[in-house]
Amino acid sequence: MINRQLFLTYLYLLIYILLSSGVILYNKWVLSPKYFNFPFPITLTMIHMGFSGGVAFFLVRILKVVSPVKMTFEIYATCVIPISAFFASSLWFGNTAYLFISVAFIQMLKALMPVATFLMAVICGTDKLRCDVFLNMVMVSIGVVVSSYGEIHFNVVGTVYQVTGIFAEALRLVLTQVLLQKKGLTLNPITSLYYIAPCSFVFLFVPWYLLEKPGMEVSQIQFNFWIFFSNALCALALNFSIFLVLGRTGAVTIRVAGVLKDWILIALSTVIFPESTITRLNIIGYAIALCGVVMYNYLKVKDVRTSQLDLESIPERAVKDLGLEKKSSDLYVPDSGINNPSGGKNGWNSSPSDISVDEEAPLIPLSRVSHIGRSQLGSHTE
Repeated sequence: MINRQLFLTYLYLLIYILLSSGVILYNKWVLSPKYFNFPFPITLTMIHMGFSGGVAFFLVRILKVVSPVKMTFEIYATCVIPISAFFASSLWFGNTAYLFISVAFIQMLKALMPVATFLMAVICGTDKLRCDVFLNMVMVSIGVVVSSYGEIHFNVVGTVYQVTGIFAEALRLVLTQVLLQKKGLTLNPITSLYYIAPCSFVFLFVPWYLLEKPGMEVSQIQFNFWIFFSNALCALALNFSIFLVLGRTGAVTIRVAGVLKDWILIALSTVIFPESTITRLNIIGYAIALCGVVMYNYLKVKDVRTSQLDLESIPERAVKDLGLEKKSSDLYVPDSGINNPSGGKNGWNSSPSDISVDEEAPLIPLSRVSHIGRSQLGSHTE
């Protein structure tokens, strides 16, 4: 008989993979002129942000599932606003790419995420340039270039949109560490949506008004309430499914699940969208990029284990005197603020290049336990 806890873990992983793949395919179907024909990615993103912000407001203010953090104007202006701007940009550019390139090719380009995050972290001084990691990044980049060269329906505009979205998300991750964590502010999945989603909605309004509103006035738009409601609901459910997975397993497992999801998604996209064609060069390039990502993850896991061994070598008395927490049962731990009505006290001392996110639900990162344990920072935001 399968252990109940193990069964639930695999069940949550399956839900995560299905929701993540479903949201991507659903967005492509809605935006594609060949299918539902709603070619307004900013509008779709605004619907997601408005819906998520509304649900978060209901949970925080009405049901009081969690308490809002002590948000000052200074913190909101210097932290939440810039993070929301890059968050909105990453979603905007990422969704716009669906209009020009296939889902399969988009997933191959997303292999660049560790490269972009590592480069931004080095530029901002939150990570150090290491030869072994740099070589892995070069391998990933070469793989993506080979995959792009083998793309039959290569589109420069779509590729630029997707890569720009990747770098915008990388900057968001760096800003999350540099701004929020240094301020001692941490948010859980609900409070993150509560503060960031409305602000992102406002940022998206400007490009929407300039770029999409004029086209919506003259075009024949079919607006199906249930299509957009279910689409936004799936995106919201994806955020919470990731949180459930993090509560059951570590980042290594979810990274493996993410790789599995990418392969499944690439295969499914060619079936659901027959115009998507995968070439042998696509597969070879993506395999090279994936090898680089796997090696990069191995190095990071090795670093974490080394850090934990260093922590365990500290005498218990010294650990208690320093106010540190020794935790060696998991390599990665999620924030537990959502389970604590006060928001919890778990903060993270992770480098952005150590963070793994789901690109369709980037508000909930996986964070590494630092070598000095989890710092006590107050309420947390995702």
